[in-house]
Amino acid sequence: MPPSLEYITEPMKIVLALCLSLASYSSFASAQNQAHDPSTLLNHLAGNWLLKGMIAGKQTTHDIQAQWVLHHEYLQLHEVSREKDVHGQPAYEAIILLSWDEKLNQYACLWLDSTAGGALTSNVTCRAAPSGDSIPFIFAISPSESIHTTFTYRKTSDTWQWLIDNVANAKSERFAAVELFRVK
Repeated sequence: MPPSLEYITEPMKIVLALCLSLASYSSFASAQNQAHDPSTLLNHLAGNWLLKGMIAGKQTTHDIQAQWVLHHEYLQLHEVSREKDVHGQPAYEAIILLSWDEKLNQYACLWLDSTAGGALTSNVTCRAAPSGDSIPFIFAISPSESIHTTFTYRKTSDTWQWLIDNVANAKSERFAAVELFRVK
């Protein structure tokens, strides 16, 4: 038989009510933070993808594997073109690390690819403030040159669009417009 509530003193009732209120608020706040946490956008990018579209004026197709690594801190994308170079190797390959920095409320990106010549430079990293379902990265090349790379998630079709613009002396030129389709 459960104990009767009549033996609970008034101070105990206040403490009990406070504990229940804090527990309820904590659960609510956690659910709210998770629902509005921009890092959840990256969860939609995890998986296997087929990239199709135009890069440098040429039709291209790449395969992308995106998986969480290092205790779910970074989303690692491994992008490999289906086109081959003169040596039979992929014409393009990249390892991209994306993460969410809670302290700065920004995404962070490290983009390593086969076009950089193996040199780690400051223009392979950047940060981006969230913008709805888009992540607009700007890689600074020089004071007058940058690469604008925007990832946009399309919820209704569960696809991504990547747009890459080269900007030099305040003039923008589209370098790439590609779509990512989930491979099942």
